Amino acid sequence: MTVVDRGAPAYRVGMPLRVAAAQLNLTVGDLEGNEARIAEAMDRAEESGAQVLLAPELAVSGYPPEDLVLRRDFVEANIAVLRRLARRSAAVTTVVGFVDFASGPGSRSQDSEPREVANAAAVIGDGELRGVYHKVHLPNFGVFDEDRYFVPGVEPDRTWEMAGLPVGVSVCEDIWLADGPPALQAARGAQVLLNINGSPYHRGKAGEREEMLAARARAAGASVVYLNLVGGQDELVFDGSSLVIAPDGTLLHRAPQFEEDFFVVDVPLPDEDWEPAELQPLLDPVEEMYRALTVGLGDYCRKNGFAGVVVGLSGGIDSALTAAIASDALGPEAVWGVAMPSRFSSGHSIDDARALAANLGIRFDLISIDGVFSAYLEGLGGIFAGTEFGVAEENLQARARGATLMAISNKFGPMVVATGNKSEMAVGYATLYGDMVGGFAVLKDVFKGQVYELARWRNKDGEVIPQSTIDKPPSAELRPDQKDSDSLPPYEVLDAILERYVEDDLGVREIVAEGYEERVVLEVARMVDRNEYKRRQAAPGVRLTTKAFGKDRRIPITNHYQPRAT
Repeated sequence: MTVVDRGAPAYRVGMPLRVAAAQLNLTVGDLEGNEARIAEAMDRAEESGAQVLLAPELAVSGYPPEDLVLRRDFVEANIAVLRRLARRSAAVTTVVGFVDFASGPGSRSQDSEPREVANAAAVIGDGELRGVYHKVHLPNFGVFDEDRYFVPGVEPDRTWEMAGLPVGVSVCEDIWLADGPPALQAARGAQVLLNINGSPYHRGKAGEREEMLAARARAAGASVVYLNLVGGQDELVFDGSSLVIAPDGTLLHRAPQFEEDFFVVDVPLPDEDWEPAELQPLLDPVEEMYRALTVGLGDYCRKNGFAGVVVGLSGGIDSALTAAIASDALGPEAVWGVAMPSRFSSGHSIDDARALAANLGIRFDLISIDGVFSAYLEGLGGIFAGTEFGVAEENLQARARGATLMAISNKFGPMVVATGNKSEMAVGYATLYGDMVGGFAVLKDVFKGQVYELARWRNKDGEVIPQSTIDKPPSAELRPDQKDSDSLPPYEVLDAILERYVEDDLGVREIVAEGYEERVVLEVARMVDRNEYKRRQAAPGVRLTTKAFGKDRRIPITNHYQPRAT
């Protein structure tokens, strides 16, 4: 891209830098919509008297654009948006993320392959593109695949003149490394470090970020302005929590979690005094999870054109929590609860499902599947003759329910939300084409114990999820007197083993060494491993951990490795 060279900077001394930041909820591929949101923020920044505006990482394209960046037409279209934004820019200097061709400014080579691209931050103002920074450190772990897509930048220590001050610009991962570009920019004299982000949420990450950024500010002796994206994108949720940190590591501003925000802060320069800020505290850890789930489901529906959802209500805690999250995310008028009893369903389960729907104010219908189940048994009677009632018959009920929900979805349009949790998905305690059907699985990264925590939190201001649902032993109710504990260890034991085996990647021997029974650990590990094929076919769901099933954890389906205790 053509860049206007402003020449040598003329630095000023002793005045803070007034920075505006737009914590936006943007959409991948919605170039015109994203352009409008960025332009609106630019206008607000001009009206506020700000000198600098930050917009998120890859704000123009949406984050993460994944394989869209392999399409030249997509990259060119996002650059066209950036050029239009540059032409409309005024006195405020705006830093905004976009996808650039790697042969542009800040690249490793002017002779790069024409299809190579960079994760870029543009600096625009006074109707012109003043310069481009290419992200230097490309994360390639967990959900991040930036080495697959981008070429790293080669100007990590470049500084920019903004309002007469030397300022550093960087993108996301660049600031997570102690010796990354912001440190180099500070060494060259940058008095303020600006870092734009698309940093996805996981439990506890907000606190981790604050500690890291405070350390970076202290080491650099410069203020840090950290702007993050907010909202849901497929499995990912971005929690916002944008920050301004003083040179001594003091937190000056914290933007809200999981909400859009526009803020303006006078950012102090080194050796300047500043007033202590009154900060809104971080959310309670359980509320934080709940908010992530509502944002993830809500944005998945809104951004993919679903006006409502349908949820199978079993009377159990998973479906109850799912319905509550859906109601909070979309409004009760957009949620349709359906109870589908069979001959094994208990009366109290139907009563609990009905009570939940009434408490939430959602639509409720009762559709018996027993006739469908009987038809299945009759149709299969010839080949099932002489066999005992077992998993096949149990799963027929789950599949009849799945088909019923999908029929409602096909006829009336609401997306089916699957209700299974991480504990069940881990060990395969779920039925393909049955309770696993759906466009989204909101509890996919929530262990069973956390389901109970979330349900109790949701009831903190009054009973919404019936207490009887919380108190009763969990059961699939697919055969007489069935309990989850018939097939699984107690959930408190199961979850502890799964956390170690799935999330911490500990081996069986290491888990046993922590005091867990060898027989139980071996059985749980084998259940996890042999059910990878199911998880590969599961709906996407909100990512709450760094080892969510999906992009975070990539285990081969065909896998003959057998975990051993010794």
